[in-house]
Amino acid sequence: MTAKTEKLLSLLNGQPVIPVLKIDNLDDAVPLARALARGGLPMIEITLRTRDALECIRRVAGEVENAVVGAGTILDAAQFEAAAKAGSRFIVSPGINRAVLGAAADSDVPLLPGAITPGEIMTAMEAGLDFLKFFPAEQAGGVAFLKALASPFAGIRFCPTGSVSAKNVADYLALPNVICVGGSWVAPDDLVKAGDWSAIEALAAQAASLRRP
Repeated sequence: MTAKTEKLLSLLNGQPVIPVLKIDNLDDAVPLARALARGGLPMIEITLRTRDALECIRRVAGEVENAVVGAGTILDAAQFEAAAKAGSRFIVSPGINRAVLGAAADSDVPLLPGAITPGEIMTAMEAGLDFLKFFPAEQAGGVAFLKALASPFAGIRFCPTGSVSAKNVADYLALPNVICVGGSWVAPDDLVKAGDWSAIEALAAQAASLRRP
């Protein structure tokens, strides 16, 4: 296990679900992060899929003391650097390329890159990475595919993300090569838009209570 993997796992601190958030309204960022943290999910991923994503990260990093905020959907070195500067404590990429790997090599901020195919996994291994995002999980073969990867890549652990839900999360967490999952079901759009932070806190508490067998 590499030092950066150890740092990432330390930030995760046994959390079984990382909320994957696409925040459309900047003013929702702080109360959403607080609700998730109160429910037991302090580590969150804010994806760079909206105009104000970096500012959302800045606000959460600066105003939510117990939150561990990271940036997702990082596609290149410039985005990596901007997200780190905004206060991201970890970086998530949907795939793997030289630019992102290079930025990660020059940074203290740990990277969780996406890798699905054996070739992508071997590229990650070559870069010294052994904790990877498996995305899009369900569309790429889900639990069955991850089971098939366990033997040839015995030292690799995954965070499946993509159509992971309350209905199938237990199946993923039961796999020995899965450490956690990423999911958006703990912060559904309708509850965020309604500002129903207590309901989101309750969903977070349910997710936080999940444990690997």
